[in-house]
Amino acid sequence: MGKRSIGELPVFDFLVILVLGAVVGADIADPKIDHIHTVVAMIAIALLQKFIIFLKMRSRRIGKLLTFEPTVVIYDGKFLMRNMKKIKYSIDNILQMMREKDVFHMEDVEIAIIEANGNLSIKVVPMKEGVTREDLNIQKKGKNYEIPVILDGEIQADLLKRINKDEQWVRQKLVEQNVADITRVFYGAVNEEGKLHLSLKQTDLSNVPSIRH
Repeated sequence: MGKRSIGELPVFDFLVILVLGAVVGADIADPKIDHIHTVVAMIAIALLQKFIIFLKMRSRRIGKLLTFEPTVVIYDGKFLMRNMKKIKYSIDNILQMMREKDVFHMEDVEIAIIEANGNLSIKVVPMKEGVTREDLNIQKKGKNYEIPVILDGEIQADLLKRINKDEQWVRQKLVEQNVADITRVFYGAVNEEGKLHLSLKQTDLSNVPSIRH
């Protein structure tokens, strides 16, 4: 099913999980059931799921039959009651999901859509949208990210080659930051400016703020 989380699974995939759980549960609960039958059933369900996914990718019509379509629930600051009734969403549900998106006024919503996975997508009116660099005509080059070159005390040689660096360069940077033993480094990364950021392995957690519910 890929990297999708449980909350993002389509209905069909969620049903597959339930069926697999029922099959395995029945085998565990009843010692009389032959395990080979359970294994065959699990393989058959898995193959069926792969086949259905293949059909969904080949045909949009089949995909629409097996998954929910996105539904517009707010347009131009007004609830669309008929659409909300179709997907069994109440006003309270929508308002809560709006607040989770930091939207507290209906008049600020240009369009709101309940996606196939049940999440709410909101497009606010232009006057309420955040200002971007493009709006302010501020130019900023891309590739503004760091490359991890040390993970849990081990140098990542393949990633060093991509940025035209070598192990000697890394060790020189460690000396400049007074780190003699590379095994003390939990995470090390090089940014676009060529600076090495280090996060050392720490055992003393006394200075970490305590956060409790």
